[in-house]
Amino acid sequence: MKDRIFKWLLVAGFLFCFHIIDVMTVYANEEPLVNVSRQWWKADVRDNPKEDFPDPKGVSENPERERKQPVDLRILQQRYPDIFFLQGPTDQKRVALTFDDGPDPRFTKNVLDVLNQYNVPATFFMLGSKAVANPKIVKQVQNGGHVIGNHTYSHPNLVEESNLETLEREVTRTENALNDIIGYRTKLFRPPYGFLYNELVDKLGEMNYYVIAWSVDSLDWQEDPPEVIASNVLDNIHPGAIILMHDGAESGGDRTNTIKSLHQIIPALQKQGYEFVTVPELLNIPFKK
Repeated sequence: MKDRIFKWLLVAGFLFCFHIIDVMTVYANEEPLVNVSRQWWKADVRDNPKEDFPDPKGVSENPERERKQPVDLRILQQRYPDIFFLQGPTDQKRVALTFDDGPDPRFTKNVLDVLNQYNVPATFFMLGSKAVANPKIVKQVQNGGHVIGNHTYSHPNLVEESNLETLEREVTRTENALNDIIGYRTKLFRPPYGFLYNELVDKLGEMNYYVIAWSVDSLDWQEDPPEVIASNVLDNIHPGAIILMHDGAESGGDRTNTIKSLHQIIPALQKQGYEFVTVPELLNIPFKK
């Protein structure tokens, strides 16, 4: 009888040990809990992980811009009214043209020629990697009376990267590169694709930046005909508008239609009595640290 009891206890002991090992294995494979504000959007990212990375050889707004906005820009503006801007005051007929993803030797100079033709200042949010590769164009932008802002070094999706170290590295590297060329540290930052969440905005505030979004999107990255790009702007224009356009593109991209659309947008708005100003003029904020 004692031998039988001993055998049963031995078997039960083995079964209990196997159960403990199995539970420990399950917990070892689980992901750690992280801040919900960084994770709620990730479910759909994992469905097509390879398709959500920007083109490393350039800047591809598509398909990234077609994804749902992680946090609505209007919500971020409400949460951070002192550092996050969508538009300027609406009591004056002033607007700001902004250009992202340059400097691009294929298109930026032509954009500058059109702006000079109409005597229009603009704000250029530049990639650090492209600024380093094209310092003469950066200086040409500066010498034309335009303002230069920070658009990260390599155009990452900062929300997908989901860490403050990537943000700080991308922004600081670009800030240093631009400072070497233009002689000042910009206070203006625009996130790639407009993708941010609370902690990233907090960090940008700590780094002494203003975050500049937009209220009118030309959607020129879709490379529609110039008439369509112009219509996207003119049909949605309002006093205080910050207009989003692009002077840079990925290796296979083309901003020719963007340049052509400016010949429709600028005269039409000037005829309506709008004045073109830079972003810091529109918002009455400094652009140098």
